Amino acid sequence: MFIHGEQIALRAMEPSDVELLYNWENRRELWPVSYTQTPFSKAVLDEFVTDIHQDIYTNKQLRLMVVELNSKSTIGTIDFFEFDPQHLRVGLGIFIHEHFRGKGHAAEALSLSTNYAFETLWLKQVFAQVSAANAASLALFEKLGFEKSGLKKDWNRVGLNQYEDVWFLQKVND
Repeated sequence: MFIHGEQIALRAMEPSDVELLYNWENRRELWPVSYTQTPFSKAVLDEFVTDIHQDIYTNKQLRLMVVELNSKSTIGTIDFFEFDPQHLRVGLGIFIHEHFRGKGHAAEALSLSTNYAFETLWLKQVFAQVSAANAASLALFEKLGFEKSGLKKDWNRVGLNQYEDVWFLQKVND
């Protein structure tokens, strides 16, 4: 495992993760937050997982798998996106499978990820974008020291002529 916490660990993607990612990435209810509108094939995901350049500096993104230590189950993902080495910032997204929510895993995964960004990548800030309607995620990010710094009005389309606001949150490494 790459980074260990008390309940979870973060690790690099493995070829054995393709089936799990195929199931998660093709859940249409998650597409609005992942900014996709089309399904992913297993071939595309296999290429993504086995890419020899799993380097945040090369791809400007990095996906880590969240593993529950007790069960050894892969329970979610952490995504670093829009990595900007010039301005020393990165976006952070999280997915925890619903069967494993409410156990503190998301908070620990975000905490470990933020520490990795600050202590290993030496970044100045981490940001997230969270739907204004997602009270649980907003509370989680704020609990971990992220501050709301702007409201993006009508940012995400969620239906025909329907939009939702999105909060931009930042955690700055002082």
